[in-house]
Amino acid sequence: MTPVNPIIEARQTAIAAGKGAYLADDSRREIRICAGTACHASGRVALKKAVDAALAERGLAKKVAVIETGCHGFCEQGPIMVLRPQGIFYPRVQPKDVAEIVDTSVVGDGIVERLLYKDPATGRPVAAEREIPFYALQTRIVLGLNGKIDPFSLDDYLAHGGYTALTKVLAERDPSGVIDQVERSGLRGRGGAGFPTGRKWRTSRANPGDVHYIICNADEGDPGAFMDRSVLEGNPHSVIEGMIIAAYAIGADNGPVAGYVYVRHEYPFAVERLRAALDQARERGLLGTNILGSGFDFDIRINQGAGAFVCGESTALTASIEGLRGMPRGKHIRTAAHGLWGQPTNLNNVESYANVPWIINHGAEAFTAVGTDTSKGTKIFSLTGKVVNGGLIEVPMGTTLRKVIFDIGGGMLPGRSFKAVQLGGPSGGCLPSSLLDEPIDFESLLAAGSMMGSGGMVVVDDSTCMVDFAKFFLKFTAEESCGKCVPCRVGSTRMLEILERISAGEATVDDIDLLAELADDVAEGSLCALGGSAPNPVLSTLRYFKDEVMAHVLEHRCPAGVCRPLIRYTIDEKACTGCRACVSACPSAAITGERKQPHILDQALCIKCDACRQACRYDAVRVESGALAPAGRRRK
Repeated sequence: MTPVNPIIEARQTAIAAGKGAYLADDSRREIRICAGTACHASGRVALKKAVDAALAERGLAKKVAVIETGCHGFCEQGPIMVLRPQGIFYPRVQPKDVAEIVDTSVVGDGIVERLLYKDPATGRPVAAEREIPFYALQTRIVLGLNGKIDPFSLDDYLAHGGYTALTKVLAERDPSGVIDQVERSGLRGRGGAGFPTGRKWRTSRANPGDVHYIICNADEGDPGAFMDRSVLEGNPHSVIEGMIIAAYAIGADNGPVAGYVYVRHEYPFAVERLRAALDQARERGLLGTNILGSGFDFDIRINQGAGAFVCGESTALTASIEGLRGMPRGKHIRTAAHGLWGQPTNLNNVESYANVPWIINHGAEAFTAVGTDTSKGTKIFSLTGKVVNGGLIEVPMGTTLRKVIFDIGGGMLPGRSFKAVQLGGPSGGCLPSSLLDEPIDFESLLAAGSMMGSGGMVVVDDSTCMVDFAKFFLKFTAEESCGKCVPCRVGSTRMLEILERISAGEATVDDIDLLAELADDVAEGSLCALGGSAPNPVLSTLRYFKDEVMAHVLEHRCPAGVCRPLIRYTIDEKACTGCRACVSACPSAAITGERKQPHILDQALCIKCDACRQACRYDAVRVESGALAPAGRRRK
């Protein structure tokens, strides 16, 4: 029995019923509201209620579809609303704006120009979503349907080509051919290591076992990272389809449940939508016994992690699924040979699996046409930090940092200049402006002292102290260490202590040498990649920003004016108007003075909380760098 017909019939039924009309039918009127986590936090629930009420008042509730989608990506502009078929993009929509939008752009055919997105470079309003530089400069493969389909609707996914790749694979009945195609595509793991996906699948298939397992690593714990979460929230079926194809390719069909999605407990929307998608897939015969009449059995279970960062490491992750404490083991035996419950296990992350259906549908050659010689396809990044257009982006491998940060991201906030970008999560390196024209690919980033990681990209400007920045990431990895091996458990803590001395103006030149030596020892001696890559922010800071580090050590000065022991607050008598705003804001009563008279700041009482500077409207509070470390504690 051919497995192709059920999906074709389901797709035709979905289209006939008007499902998935975003791409299939441009005549249908729809209001699409982003229901990603960021837009939810900025008010999408109240917006949805306002839209429903406005349509009901005008008798349009049954004529205009209101669909809540996954993340559109432009998180800085949330909550986002897109009107179809016009494709009008309304950012930062408030409930009070809804009636005007409905009357003008739904009942009528006009545009509320004051509510449109304004190009930061030109100030020109842009109505069409596809014309906004943030979107126009991206190449979306994995995110192609994010923001366009209802993540709770299998019919929506089917109407836009969903599960076509699976039907091809099951119809051809050639698991090795599937692996060949993935290998030819050049797809490399998007979880950070960049290991060739097809090679991993072939190794998993070649290893004998009672059961072959498939695991999706959705334990995304990097600060500021939300790539995997957004894919699961916006298009969970793409990940499920990729996992089923992988399972068929490696022979994971000899157990009642051979698939697991290990997802963070802190991702409630992702879990909810994934669980609904799994239930729908089972109902349609896409999961479970005899999938689409092919004789292939495979099912997927959700396993929610407790939030330990180390469980993103493959062996710690499998231990956690087994009910053990999530701690890594040595890699002399690979997971592909001896993984979950001692059986051959293939483990990829969310983005890796989501690429697979596209590769099967479009061919390996189409995928290799995107990217560089060694890094094929696209990569999703969460662009965060001191950048104008923060959000979720997808660009071809080899795209430069400059294009991502300045063309797509819109550059720095007004009055600020670019200082560094940190890629690869807490284990990534900090790269300076001199490397802005470097391509983003696996080899180039490693050579520069950073790494691809899962896709976190944190941009900082001249107001950031690089010592403080490195300290933030090292503190994270030190706290998240499982403690199993000495280099990571002890070494990261000792490194953090040295950074704290530098921030306090108490370090010596010898401490800098010791810091570099410790970093190398931790990198070389740690059991897993968490410890092995933990020194990267420190090493890259010493490599590219050593002048700033030495200013702390030799001059007892923080050039960015951030490290508290090395700065002092003063009040400019000429600029002070005596408005008493700083007096009211100061929590330690360090500022005194009469109204309309210059105020005085007592250094002995000042706790350097910055409240006075933030409260002053006349730029009278100044931050001076170069204060000495506490007497008796300074080192020679």
